[in-house]
Amino acid sequence: MSRGGGRGHTRVLTAKRRTPQSTRWLERQLNDPYVKKAKAEGYRSRAAYKLIELDEKFGFLKGAKRVVDLGMAPGGWTQVVRKRLPKAAVVGIDLLPVDPIDGATILQMDFMDDKAPDRLIEELGGAPDLIVSDMAANTVGHPQTDALRTMGLVETALDFAIQTLEPGGTFVAKVFAGGADSALVAEMKRNFATVKHAKPPASRKGSVEWFVVAQGFKGRRDGESSAS
Repeated sequence: MSRGGGRGHTRVLTAKRRTPQSTRWLERQLNDPYVKKAKAEGYRSRAAYKLIELDEKFGFLKGAKRVVDLGMAPGGWTQVVRKRLPKAAVVGIDLLPVDPIDGATILQMDFMDDKAPDRLIEELGGAPDLIVSDMAANTVGHPQTDALRTMGLVETALDFAIQTLEPGGTFVAKVFAGGADSALVAEMKRNFATVKHAKPPASRKGSVEWFVVAQGFKGRRDGESSAS
């Protein structure tokens, strides 16, 4: 229902059982071009376009044969990978249940579980050449705490990447405003040829999220294990 909005803009009237916050969220969803595009093109979430736009900028999907999707729910990123890489092996993991995606293996478990890395590699059938992570910790409303918790997930994902990636592989992860901290960036630069931060157009302007793209994995150093 429109009321007082500009041309083409949908205003949502506050219902008795709807909070002002949920009303604003619904209004934003109804007027979000990426939400409309996702529905039209069959993607489960607008987040699919974040990966698409990052790939358009950095070109990391081309040629990937084994892909791991960390924090995959509801599955938009895996859908993009399957569409662009129909012959690639794809394994995703999330605490939340995810509806099946043709050609992808889905694990409902905690990535922080000690058994998760081995399960991922076992299901993938070998070492990945691309690891993407849209993981973020559940927010508690305290920006510094939220950022630290999400950085903890990024650090764990990076460690997994360093332990398992094929030489030349890519690691893509969501971080918070300001990007990955200096120690984390330094670790990436030791292990990857290039490390860049980006905020794709599909990421809402008001969102604190950014993404880090580390390409050209240099390979494990002496004494480190390999998944292949």
